[in-house]
Amino acid sequence: MILETIQTPADLRSLSAAELQLLCGEIRAFLVENVARSGGHLASNLGAVELTVAIHRVYDTSRDRLLFDVGHQCYTHKLLTGRRDGFRDFRELGGMAGFPKPAESAHDAFVAGHASDSISVALGMARARTALGGDYDVLAVIGDGALNGGMALEGLSDAGRSGEPLVIVLNDNGMSIDRGVGGIAKMLDNMRTKPEYINFKRWYRSVFSERIPFLYRATHRLKHWIKERVLQENIFDDLGFEYLGPIDGHDIAKVEKALRWAREQGRPCLVHVITQKGRGYVPAEQHPERFHGVGAFDPADGTPLKTGADFSAVFGQTLTELGAEDRRVTAITAGMAEGTGLLRFQKEFPDRFFDVGIAEEHAAAMAGGMAAQGLIPVFAVYSTFLQRSYDMLLHDISLLGLHAVFAVDRAGIVGKDGQTHQGTFDAAFLATVPGMTVYAPSSFAELGSMLRRAVLETTGPAAVRYPRGGEGAYTADNAEAPAVTLREGSDLTLVSYGWEINPVLEAAELLAAEGVSAAVVKLNRIAPLNISEVIASVRKTGRILVAEDVCRAGSVGERLLAALTEQGETPKAARLRNAGDGVLPNGAPEDLRRAIGLDAAGIARAAKELLHG
Repeated sequence: MILETIQTPADLRSLSAAELQLLCGEIRAFLVENVARSGGHLASNLGAVELTVAIHRVYDTSRDRLLFDVGHQCYTHKLLTGRRDGFRDFRELGGMAGFPKPAESAHDAFVAGHASDSISVALGMARARTALGGDYDVLAVIGDGALNGGMALEGLSDAGRSGEPLVIVLNDNGMSIDRGVGGIAKMLDNMRTKPEYINFKRWYRSVFSERIPFLYRATHRLKHWIKERVLQENIFDDLGFEYLGPIDGHDIAKVEKALRWAREQGRPCLVHVITQKGRGYVPAEQHPERFHGVGAFDPADGTPLKTGADFSAVFGQTLTELGAEDRRVTAITAGMAEGTGLLRFQKEFPDRFFDVGIAEEHAAAMAGGMAAQGLIPVFAVYSTFLQRSYDMLLHDISLLGLHAVFAVDRAGIVGKDGQTHQGTFDAAFLATVPGMTVYAPSSFAELGSMLRRAVLETTGPAAVRYPRGGEGAYTADNAEAPAVTLREGSDLTLVSYGWEINPVLEAAELLAAEGVSAAVVKLNRIAPLNISEVIASVRKTGRILVAEDVCRAGSVGERLLAALTEQGETPKAARLRNAGDGVLPNGAPEDLRRAIGLDAAGIARAAKELLHG
């Protein structure tokens, strides 16, 4: 196999065109085989194989700076930079990450995991190179979906007028996670269908600028005069980029030629390549959105190895029912209708479903406008992406006390996607938003009940945070009160909420087997806190341990202990069990919980330490 001979990117440069094509086929087979076992982002990586090979034939990424926007399409890059063996424990605890990580390799220039930041980071690196007299190239690869984000447009605006030599590769496959939406997607669609003009432009420049330069300068000025008065400009030209494309992103020779040309211009250049998401694997070609991020599957036909209901599906079902009951209920997604469970709502109420693309800030502000005019907007968004909307939560929602609902998916420990995707911060930052009510269901039934309350009964802003995947052993619905005692005890009080209630209840059983009587109090609402149930329990036990899979700073545990102290109910002993600084590596959720002491055994151990001083 050719792939086995590739130890560094330099090994690519001696391969023939035929060998490169064979290599790309081997890479795709390798990715399908390994992602089928480990899970991960498949379709985007299959589409970027030739593009990544071409990049590594032109650039030396141990010195040049290569930025992947989002970073989920970096698998071929990792393969070509000496990390083939890393796929053995890929995305597991202690194993290779599924996103670029500078600690892994000098070839990874920057941490990536969220969309639309690559152009800004690339420009920062280019300006640092100029200021410090460095000698390296800067290249950013951004998808058409991420280009829809406001930060990407801000970066384009500044980079185009900067004059800094850098190259932006627009990897255009017509999708983000789901199909591309909005004006940017429409513009790119028009550009894909008009490559003839761009090809003529390239030919004209190459021939006349060298052979008849005075004629080229004269006609160039005439062309600009006509365009300014008559023709619609290319947006990238308008922003100050030298634009090249569209180019077949699966033709290595053409991509390589374009990259070399762009690198030599000494100014901001944008290379527009067209690729096919899921290329080379029929199930992913037919359903690229399903293979964007996948769990383990059968590589023969793409069938998932694990199926069953999850919190996202329950959310989507419940919201559809609420939409049928109240015509004011609307659903908003930032480019991930399927991932957040909204496909049924979209089908049932297409006129009340709004996909804004990867633009979380815009989605939150739009929800404010909807709420101000009488709708009940529900914005379904992953916890790690809601972070981008914090200012909008404060400025566009909270200040007017607007009733907008935030369905916070993937809250808490998410798992194998790693540090850029763990939902460990929302419990802290949501609690700082004035007037915000935050519900934390622990079961499917409670999610249905709490979402109904958040949408139809709560005033002001509200959030319902729930984990990724299925429910645990706890399946009851105790959502009526702000908090509920699930188990009485006399030695200490265990407090938790959300999915973490499962290992807490199991820990109480382990403690009981050793003669320790542990009460368990489950918080249903974590903002604003109602601590009456906790006070009643702590008065009996005198000790409290709060377990939660979020960061320590601003955690429920910190706020709870402060509230107890303020009310003169300071316990004899207290302990917080949480995710520390919240920056957790990749790994299966059960492995991460075990590693940080949030599994049943770890909680029981901490409880015994608390009891014995």
